[in-house]
Amino acid sequence: MSEKTIRIAMNGVTGRMGTNQHLLRSICAIRDEGGVPTADHGRIVPEPILVGRNERKLARLAATAGVSEYSTDLDTVLSDDSIRIYFDSQQTHLRAPAVRKAVDAGKAVYCEKPTATEAGEALALARYAEKAGTANGVVQDKLWLPGLRKLKYLVDTGFFGTILSARGEFGYWVFDGFYQPVQRPSWNYRKEDGGGIIVDMFCHWRYVIDSILGNISRLVALGATHIPERVDEQGERYSCTAEDAAYAIMELENGAICQFNSSWAVRVRRDDLLTIQVDGTHGTAVAGLRDCWIQPEAATPKPVWNPDVDQPIDFYEDWEKIPTRDPFPNAFRAQWEEFLLHVAEGRPFPWTLREGAKGVQLAELGLMSWVEQRWVDVPPFAD
Repeated sequence: MSEKTIRIAMNGVTGRMGTNQHLLRSICAIRDEGGVPTADHGRIVPEPILVGRNERKLARLAATAGVSEYSTDLDTVLSDDSIRIYFDSQQTHLRAPAVRKAVDAGKAVYCEKPTATEAGEALALARYAEKAGTANGVVQDKLWLPGLRKLKYLVDTGFFGTILSARGEFGYWVFDGFYQPVQRPSWNYRKEDGGGIIVDMFCHWRYVIDSILGNISRLVALGATHIPERVDEQGERYSCTAEDAAYAIMELENGAICQFNSSWAVRVRRDDLLTIQVDGTHGTAVAGLRDCWIQPEAATPKPVWNPDVDQPIDFYEDWEKIPTRDPFPNAFRAQWEEFLLHVAEGRPFPWTLREGAKGVQLAELGLMSWVEQRWVDVPPFAD
């Protein structure tokens, strides 16, 4: 059995998500379990090289992850011909210049979303990689979440009949830092650092809606900065210049209506931090991160409005949970495995930088809608 090692420069993975999802639960897990199986019964084994700006953090993370190489010099790392892939999970405004350097160095590139803060820049980055002929991809992890995989299965098998609408609820309460430690980095709440929930989450909603429900034709959005002041990692209070919540209505080309609420200033009383309810003529489903519940037309109760008596229907009772018939790996790992096979064997990988640019486009249009207080069309993404 042949074994092929692919060295990966991983830039910006000292943050929470980069450490946990990309390094430890994806690349290191694949490495420690012997690699990704190939069609010829071989294995692709990733070897990470950590890159960042803080040598102390890099050294500590390298020791934790069992990584032998780390560097604060991106240019030197990219000049190493033995490195085949460049991965970027830095702050958004730092991403495009580093990705361009990697393309110039002949590396395959894979990066977190959003790929840029502006749609024009994101599309230019995609074109830059395409012109160079380099393999490229963007993280679209939610497509591999068990709950959304089950939701996609229901769509594909016609469970809903005609899809009428979808409602997405995402978010949780992020503490402001005055009395409880915060759970998110402070840059998320500073527009000048690339923060804001619209730029962050609309990129997700674009690929989720496109892949599962249909193409978006137009939208109207409203952002809000509900918490105007927070405390940063150094214990200093700062003014929030980016929105911490967004409320959007999107009309799809097939006529379905989507409503998506995104908030870091909401307390959760639902099944999960993200739930998506899809209503159709033949049935309804509610998907969370891992589970999905269904209610077909035949099992739908018949409520009657009467506020003068206690509600006789338990609206949680008449739902059936879809069984988990197949194992679901970590969503980030699943896409990493696809990208490794794409680089090593040329397998198809549709989640490219161009697809990532579509998400930036939706975020930009959402911001435009908010500022201009109007519906905006979502034009086909030009070549």
